[in-house]
Amino acid sequence: MPSGSDRGVAANPAPPTMAKVRVRFARRGRMRFASHRDVARSFERAVRRAALPVAHSHGFSPRPRLSWANPAPTGAASEAEYVEIGLTCPVAPPGLASALDAVLPEGIDVLEAIEIPLGAPALAELINASRWRLELPGVRPDELAAAVTALMAVGELVVERATKDGRRRVDVRAALVRVTFDEAITNEVIVDGPQPGVDGVVGHSDAARCAIMTAVVRQTIPAVRPDDVLAALVAVAGLRPPVPPMATRLAQGLLDDRGRLADPFGADRVTTSTGPAWSGAQPAPAVSDQHDAAS
Repeated sequence: MPSGSDRGVAANPAPPTMAKVRVRFARRGRMRFASHRDVARSFERAVRRAALPVAHSHGFSPRPRLSWANPAPTGAASEAEYVEIGLTCPVAPPGLASALDAVLPEGIDVLEAIEIPLGAPALAELINASRWRLELPGVRPDELAAAVTALMAVGELVVERATKDGRRRVDVRAALVRVTFDEAITNEVIVDGPQPGVDGVVGHSDAARCAIMTAVVRQTIPAVRPDDVLAALVAVAGLRPPVPPMATRLAQGLLDDRGRLADPFGADRVTTSTGPAWSGAQPAPAVSDQHDAAS
């Protein structure tokens, strides 16, 4: 039986969290098809390989203290994924970012890191919307404009999504804050009929056209994903791209009253010189050796 003085003490206590770093990273190329669990495991391996002084949970199966917020769905690329890392001593964010980037898989690219105060708001409190870019090869801009206009004109547009717990209904229109569209020239070839000598296919005159939709999407429960927005365009206007669209998250943050997103790094930026550059080749310096720098 534990003594009175031992009650309330965690089994196998780990060193406390003395610093936190917020990291922004991208999911590109084939890594857009990785699940969030795959990405999380990649980071857990990376912090070990980089020998970073990461804080761990208590107990007999300690886990690194990594906190996530609103990961992109499988199949979508992203330039704005976030993770917070708890550390047992301060480390300069640029050194931490470089050390992580060097050992993460190709396609997971660390873009920026900042130190945040221990009492700073959690990531989940700083993100309630995303800005997405949807590229629709083979779709003319006027087709996309008509479909978007029809979608934004309705008060509600519910689509169904299959999940492991059954089918769920999501109101796409309620989540859409703002939508713009543009056009780009691509190298995609849209197949529309046979042509002898060219593997039985021929390019379409609109093959080089790619309508681009940029949408600010509010977080809802359940979350509205890019596939849901595309399903809504099919439902309201019958718009079906001839080849699979490409979805990329460009930004996340808090919505302001004009539909803009506040950077999750903006409110808590501090100088990046509060900790040592990290190489992983030597033990981290003691916390008492660190000096806070003025921001």
